[in-house]
Amino acid sequence: MDILLTPPLAFLIYIPLVLVIYWIGMRLAGPTKENAVKSSAYGSGEESPTRSAAPGYSPFFVIALFFAILHLGMLVLGLGDFSTTMVPFLVGLMLALVALLLG
Repeated sequence: MDILLTPPLAFLIYIPLVLVIYWIGMRLAGPTKENAVKSSAYGSGEESPTRSAAPGYSPFFVIALFFAILHLGMLVLGLGDFSTTMVPFLVGLMLALVALLLG
């Protein structure tokens, strides 16, 4: 009975099951009719903006660097021992995060 719980066999069982559920859902949904309103962007009844809010990836890189420093810093602090040698590292981590937040 444990053979049914192996990932390859479970995968092979779930694929036909998902396809049947998908087929039933398509039958229940009915025919589709193309419409300009259906294909347009919807934002709470307002028209969508014509330009992007933050063009480029530079805002993303600042946030990614913030979380990378935060998570790696906490990993180093969590794996280290609690002593006075960690205080300079913690102060440097806080200064780096403040510098990233202030820009």
